[in-house]
Amino acid sequence: MEAPTKNLALDLVRVTEAAALASARWLGRGDKESGDKAAVDAMRKSFAALDIQGTVIIGEGEKDDAPMLYNGEKLGSGTGARVDVAVDPVEGTNLLAYGRPNAISVVGVAPAGAMFNPGPSFYMKKLVAPWEARNAIDIEAPVKDNLLKISKALGKDVDDLTVFILDKPRHAKIIQEIRAAGARIALHTDGDITGSLMAVDPRNEIDVMMGTGGTPEGVLSAVAIRIMGGAMQAKLDPQKADEKAAIIEAGIDTRPVYSVTDLVKSDDLFFAATGITGGSFLGAVKFSGRGATTHSLSMRGLTGTVRYIDAVHDFTRLMKVSNVPYD
Repeated sequence: MEAPTKNLALDLVRVTEAAALASARWLGRGDKESGDKAAVDAMRKSFAALDIQGTVIIGEGEKDDAPMLYNGEKLGSGTGARVDVAVDPVEGTNLLAYGRPNAISVVGVAPAGAMFNPGPSFYMKKLVAPWEARNAIDIEAPVKDNLLKISKALGKDVDDLTVFILDKPRHAKIIQEIRAAGARIALHTDGDITGSLMAVDPRNEIDVMMGTGGTPEGVLSAVAIRIMGGAMQAKLDPQKADEKAAIIEAGIDTRPVYSVTDLVKSDDLFFAATGITGGSFLGAVKFSGRGATTHSLSMRGLTGTVRYIDAVHDFTRLMKVSNVPYD
């Protein structure tokens, strides 16, 4: 695998900032396709300015039938390091469309060949916890056993734990088991990348993320989790007969349990995220009369550096030097 030759972390923040600024105009307008398209267009134009030879390994379009940065698409100027790219221009399109918290724009980059390619797998069971619980998690163990071991590893009682889980019918049994174990629950309608990041971010109140979400989101989350030093296990969990049939036809085994190092096979990683709608993770895009403020997260794997970035954007000046549609 060819390693990137420069620190791309701050360049990627500019990509997610552009996507967040463009899509935030669609907050609460009930049109997730237009909000997603605005983010995709801005992200694609921003990537064109980067000296990389990028290939999209993780894109959202095929699963969501949305405007896409599609799998296999080439990004960047065509010069520089060859890299795998994982993108989610709007993680939480429904959150954006209906003005709900925690929609974010996300990008991850790894050396070419380092990212797990999910192929036709759309859904994955996940278990994410802080680094201190790395030897405590077992995705195939009962919920109660995991919570007991995680609480011990974190030095907490089970009833002090907060578990992030998506509020979906498929999780009804898991939610019952979490409640029976005595842990607290943070139910979210969408956004399991955000949930995974919350679980490994020491600034956040979330201790555990569990449940079934998108496979692409799982790989993208793994980039950040590997950089931040969190613990993760995952297992393919097809939800429909056609997905299962496609996986079997592709010769993919659904039995293995994947660790974060299975999903991303390098430490030479870069990750960026920018808040769109705000919430408990990253602040919202806030527009003023002449520009906007954004709140972002930037990470580099080789150094383990994690930056939280507040930026003030002056559209009058910015649009003189950028072809990205901020306004």
